[in-house]
Amino acid sequence: MTDALPTLNEADALRGDIYRLLATLLRQAPDTELLDWLAELDIEQDGSRLAECWHALSGAAKSADSERLKQAHFRLLVGVIQGEVVPYASWYRNGELMEAALVALRQDLRALGFERSEHTRDPEDHLAALCEVMAMLIDSASHEQAYFFSQHLAPWAASCFADLGQVDTAFYAALGQLGSAFMESEEARMQVDVGHTPVRIVER
Repeated sequence: MTDALPTLNEADALRGDIYRLLATLLRQAPDTELLDWLAELDIEQDGSRLAECWHALSGAAKSADSERLKQAHFRLLVGVIQGEVVPYASWYRNGELMEAALVALRQDLRALGFERSEHTRDPEDHLAALCEVMAMLIDSASHEQAYFFSQHLAPWAASCFADLGQVDTAFYAALGQLGSAFMESEEARMQVDVGHTPVRIVER
């Protein structure tokens, strides 16, 4: 008999969905179906920065072309050698790829029981991968999500998204602004929820 999955409240379920969406849009350009879904989002205008960013992304999706976004995604986030934005923790934190930030991340992923997929070529410190880990930690109601966020996303993710928010493609600029606002809201949430220094992950 397997343990039942935890029941998430609406706010946490939404957080997990947002992390998954950010990961999907960072890894690859959206197809027509996803663009249509984003274009039809019903956004509650509550005056918050997040609401404004969702509105901007939805508006950009309305006029976006999936084929052009494939080209933009490659130019901005992949590149022949590297894209205009390099979405890796070690790049932002250490100035080079495959550096100390990746080593520390791998130690914590191992302690959490996560293994790198054989189907991905990206190092584990890609921003999309970290968003996917956060989504899984939220889904499992893990008490270690605050530590993981504080160690592996808080120091750099908002800055990376902010850099993406400055690019010349409206859809990806809107994505960057949304990601930056969401990371800032997550950091504020973690500080309120935890109220102290998060406990370090201990390898089982």
